[in-house]
Amino acid sequence: MTNARPARLVTAVIAMTVISISIASAQPGAYEPPRLRDGKPDLQGIWQVRNTANWDLEHHAGSYGIPAGLGVVIDPADGAIPYQPWAAERQQQNFNERETEDPVAKCYIAGVPRTMYVPHPLQIFQTPAEVVILSEYVHTTRWIPLTTLPRYEGYESWIGDSRGRWDGDTLVIETVGFNGQTWLDHSGNFHSSALRVVERLTRTEPDVISYEATLEDPNVFTRPWTIRMPLYLHRDRDRLLENECYLYAEDAGRPIIGQHPEP
Repeated sequence: MTNARPARLVTAVIAMTVISISIASAQPGAYEPPRLRDGKPDLQGIWQVRNTANWDLEHHAGSYGIPAGLGVVIDPADGAIPYQPWAAERQQQNFNERETEDPVAKCYIAGVPRTMYVPHPLQIFQTPAEVVILSEYVHTTRWIPLTTLPRYEGYESWIGDSRGRWDGDTLVIETVGFNGQTWLDHSGNFHSSALRVVERLTRTEPDVISYEATLEDPNVFTRPWTIRMPLYLHRDRDRLLENECYLYAEDAGRPIIGQHPEP
């Protein structure tokens, strides 16, 4: 969704060219990743994005609380999120109210896929039976079983219900069961509880994981759409640190008061 701000389109042509180069460099190639005893690629380590996806998934100029940046939407080719008309209006309203209504501004869990590109490192652990992704942001934990496990009927949460499998050297994660309360970025891009996310993680270089996510939500979007970005390995850290969002808000004189929103 492109907001009604002319400045957002100023760098569109240059941005499309630059992001195409960036995406091409992140494509899986002939790199042979390190492997665990079961033969699967070793994705373990502390990783982090170096982009502005947390603030806006699309190409955007700078605005209050949002640094300028290149978009990460690769499908559709124009880089625009394919909203239904009513949802486009809702996104614009969200954008206008972003400083107070963004769930992350209230210290809520960022959800999927946003947890993967908030400006905080994440750590991946894996065994033949499961993958665990820990985010430094508010102690978020994603447990992803790789074995057959039935879905929990009626389950919904801020982080969803994930199942993983290997497709060659790519880890594929399918997540459903969302509560519809998270945003996809600080610009108010959003989804409903019908969201289905399919993520693909491929180690393409010693210090790079190519991260891709396809989002499908028939209640909000006109078609599935895809984002892609690299995750970079931290070589200077061996652990995640504390992130106590609620305490930081209190220290800043902005205590988080109230209840979680109703679904």
